[in-house]
Amino acid sequence: MSLISVPFVETTADTALHIAAAVVLIGTIAAGLFGFWKLHEIPIQKAHNTDHHQIGLITALTWIGFVWHWVWVLAIIIAFIDFEKAIIHLRDLWHSPTKTNQSEDI
Repeated sequence: MSLISVPFVETTADTALHIAAAVVLIGTIAAGLFGFWKLHEIPIQKAHNTDHHQIGLITALTWIGFVWHWVWVLAIIIAFIDFEKAIIHLRDLWHSPTKTNQSEDI
């Protein structure tokens, strides 16, 4: 056997290895696309699970996020943050009485 000759060329094993490689390649691409799809569906799933008020907006942003990924980040932020509760919390913080340090008065 010389260094230049290649074993399994034009044999049944060669064909079987090409078929196995094609199956692995197609499976890897399909798994990658499926993972990408499931990753992009996170905001929609979160919005449906929490009965979010902006499900339509989150869905639209998610679909646009397939093209422009920064829009998908906005969909994630809107889906995971309840802005109504956040605004109420900020309002309560703003209107809460300030606490003074008692040691300064002495």
